[in-house]
Amino acid sequence: MKIDKSLLSGSTSLLVLSLLKSGDKYGYEMITLLEAVSNEVFQMKEGTLYPILHNLEKKGYVKAYNQQTDKGRSRRYYHLTDKGAAQLIEEKTQWEVFSGAVNTVLHCGT
Repeated sequence: MKIDKSLLSGSTSLLVLSLLKSGDKYGYEMITLLEAVSNEVFQMKEGTLYPILHNLEKKGYVKAYNQQTDKGRSRRYYHLTDKGAAQLIEEKTQWEVFSGAVNTVLHCGT
């Protein structure tokens, strides 16, 4: 089933911060992981991810750094900061309240 992209727009930072909770990742790694763990419901493009990462970095929620790969290439990794971990908890709490309320309304007539 194709999901309306407007449903995703308010939760993108929550999703990205959640991916970084388990450890530092580079952009393409986040894109493929998000797609895999969501059973292909979330298919984020690089043009969507990188502005989100830059915004999170500007707010101090993530920190970017470059690291050499085994093949000598440099890759940009993103790290969840303490401020970002606190923001993740806040956004997750808000999401749980919001989604719980939506589910309650959806099932109120049954």
